[in-house]
Amino acid sequence: MVVYPIIEQKLQDAFSPIFLQVKNESYKHNVPEGSESHFNVVIVSETFAGQRLLQRHRAVNTVLAEELAKQIHALAIHTYTPEEWSKQQAEHVPASPKCYGGGK
Repeated sequence: MVVYPIIEQKLQDAFSPIFLQVKNESYKHNVPEGSESHFNVVIVSETFAGQRLLQRHRAVNTVLAEELAKQIHALAIHTYTPEEWSKQQAEHVPASPKCYGGGK
């Protein structure tokens, strides 16, 4: 099963983001070639206005609950409002943390 497009579509439907980036970072880890188990998500949406970071992450985790339970081992989530994103672009999106389950 291909997980990447499912993640992208579910996040698009749930948050109507002005920017969405889903990266499969499985290749950085000790998993079989072609795996879809480690992802990095950057999502910019008005939906996050007035929400704390924990609320935003919970919202993303809720939308992707089925994939997190079955296919995704690690999910780095970066959520921004459009205003936060305009400031963030001057810097950079934080890198995903190293996986302690064995890396390359």
